[in-house]
Amino acid sequence: MSGARIVVVGGAHVDRRGRIFGDTRPGASNPGAWFEEAGGGGFNAARALALLGHDVTMVSVAGGDSGAALVEAAAARTGVTLNGFTFLDRQTPSYTAILEADGNLVIALADMGLYDLMTARRLKVNWLRETLEQADFILCDANLPGETIAMLAADASARAIPIAAIGISPAKIVRLIPALPALDFVFMNEAEAATLAGPQTDAHDWPKRLAERGLKGGAITRGMKPALLWRDGAAVELAPPAVETIGDVTGAGDAFAAGAIDAFLADATVSDMIRQATALARLTVLSPLAVAENVNRQSLSEILALVPQPEMLD
Repeated sequence: MSGARIVVVGGAHVDRRGRIFGDTRPGASNPGAWFEEAGGGGFNAARALALLGHDVTMVSVAGGDSGAALVEAAAARTGVTLNGFTFLDRQTPSYTAILEADGNLVIALADMGLYDLMTARRLKVNWLRETLEQADFILCDANLPGETIAMLAADASARAIPIAAIGISPAKIVRLIPALPALDFVFMNEAEAATLAGPQTDAHDWPKRLAERGLKGGAITRGMKPALLWRDGAAVELAPPAVETIGDVTGAGDAFAAGAIDAFLADATVSDMIRQATALARLTVLSPLAVAENVNRQSLSEILALVPQPEMLD
């Protein structure tokens, strides 16, 4: 399969994670270690897609600081063309998390205000408009303002360019609501799905509820519980294979999205889409990085052999 031209518009920022070594003691100093890398839902997926051989352009915002240099270096390593808008008097967005020894989140701080400057009118800038018009596929994430997502989705739909979105968080996924009928896919976790469709006693009801809101296709990851993926009325679920040693779950959902998009671009069935998405997510959780360094066609093929066939849903 030859690489597609993919444009990703969304989050590309600094991701800082501190892990406590022993039992967490609130209100006290806890021994631990600090780790910093580039992150962002859109950027994680963009890098994975580039490593799989696609021609990927990442459009985001940045400040005039070392955080911007960190993002630029990560883009260069993975072959992503980085473009966007720089505000020299501001800081690049960042996400800072404190994790317990087992990886559970203690507390996090998201300094994402700069994304508010990625307004809808910036989509009319000549170079960005031309970039979007030449895309084979567009991916955005809910770090963007709602009006920007709505305009991006409407324009893509009018040009018959497939477009998908990553939900990011329960608080941010509501920004996708006005754009749902124009989106081909939304990738979300269980909490984000509940925000859009309401809590369900049976997870199998979510595709139907989201279709009632106008969404054509989507996927819901649920940790080690079966993931769901649907498109054009066909829905499947797949329980991810057990992972013996988890490196870090950061970026697993973004890798799932990238794997599904890559399969979609190859005209895959929903069954093949969820299997490849699961395989790429597994590669990610085995790695301590948000984008595993060994992502390529060969490693994806090898791990795909470990992923079972999904079950079709009624």
